[in-house]
Amino acid sequence: MPELPEVETTRRGLLPHLVGRRVRAVVVRQPQLRWPIAAELVAQLPGQRIEAVERRAKYLLVHTRVGSALLHLGMSGSLRVLPERTPAGPHDHVDWRLDDHRLLRLTDPRRFGCELWQAPGTVHELLRGLGPEPLGEDFDGDVLWLRSRGRRSAVKVFIMDQAVVVGVGNIYASEALFVAGIAPRRPAGQVSRERYLRLARAIQQVLLQAIECGGTTLRDFGAPDGARGYFVQELAVYGRAGQPCRNCGTTIRHCVLGGRATYYCPRCQR
Repeated sequence: MPELPEVETTRRGLLPHLVGRRVRAVVVRQPQLRWPIAAELVAQLPGQRIEAVERRAKYLLVHTRVGSALLHLGMSGSLRVLPERTPAGPHDHVDWRLDDHRLLRLTDPRRFGCELWQAPGTVHELLRGLGPEPLGEDFDGDVLWLRSRGRRSAVKVFIMDQAVVVGVGNIYASEALFVAGIAPRRPAGQVSRERYLRLARAIQQVLLQAIECGGTTLRDFGAPDGARGYFVQELAVYGRAGQPCRNCGTTIRHCVLGGRATYYCPRCQR
């Protein structure tokens, strides 16, 4: 599933092609994705100028004067800017036709993505209750430490809770805990403030590095220009069970926490 770095890579790739462009028409071939395509998208978006493209957690918000389109890539979706006459394939569900004779196309084989609508001055229900952005000014180790008090869940499960901090998905949670030297199964409430300060910095470091690399391509993800992310080459623990730790040589182990595959070094992480 595309995580924060993949969505941020998509946002940055789309930005120069969308901002300032006017949407001429919206063509919907498959109206039922994870939820039905918002009727407002078809009724209100045509004729509007795109003012900004923002990311909130793993969602993209495309802002116009009359409202914002709320997009999610689901498990295998992608957004591409293509020439207007590009033939549609079987999984090309929605096109936005732009005023420069190109189009923004949502491709989503599994149909777990979405194209919804947020009215001006409102916050869509999917965005309510989300925690701070990990790369924003209101996130640091103190936020994690304060929110972890009394929590018995594993620290890896804790930092993947979107109400605690958004966008720290499975891959990046494993990698950040390795960088911070924290065992993923340690109860969140038993991690010290000092170690949470280190973990917050590790989360930011890992996410920024992944964005710089264009994300982590494991199956379906690709940037808007079709390029593949190469952070997978930088992974220290994720997917490396049975291989030696690059720091100490100890065999990387695997377990399941919160229903998600988890990788760690039993020597480097305590």
